[in-house]
Amino acid sequence: MDSLPYAKFIGGNNPIEMLERCPRVISILAQDIGEAGLEKSFAPGKWSGRFILAHLADCEIGFGFRWRQVAASPGGVIQMFDHDAWSKNYSKLESKWALGAFITARLWNIEFLKALPKETFRNSAMHPELGELTLQNMIEITAGHDVNHLEQLELLVSRLV
Repeated sequence: MDSLPYAKFIGGNNPIEMLERCPRVISILAQDIGEAGLEKSFAPGKWSGRFILAHLADCEIGFGFRWRQVAASPGGVIQMFDHDAWSKNYSKLESKWALGAFITARLWNIEFLKALPKETFRNSAMHPELGELTLQNMIEITAGHDVNHLEQLELLVSRLV
């Protein structure tokens, strides 16, 4: 697991439980940051809170599609997406809609995962950059991705205080 992107953020935690916890934590962080604070960045040259929320919403859509793809048709090639290209219009999007989209998509994706037979998590597909990944690997990557961005939002909160 250590070779997976974001694996260092998972530790010994259950990744699905981590996915379930994220909407609650991100809601609290967004509230603590406030609308004006979401326009700020946690570090020079890094995305603002608004961009992070929009990125998480977009990724949740993309990750959910990938999970469905590998669950229904194992052995295929995972569709890539370019988050930098997607972020070009984030400054025009409202944070509240990004947060709402993320939470709704995440809750639906968790319901999808919980309905799958246990053996489906061993289904795999080819990622063009990372090689063969199981559905379980993809979930672990997403959980670590969440932690990475939650830490960025927590840093933003600390810098606003």
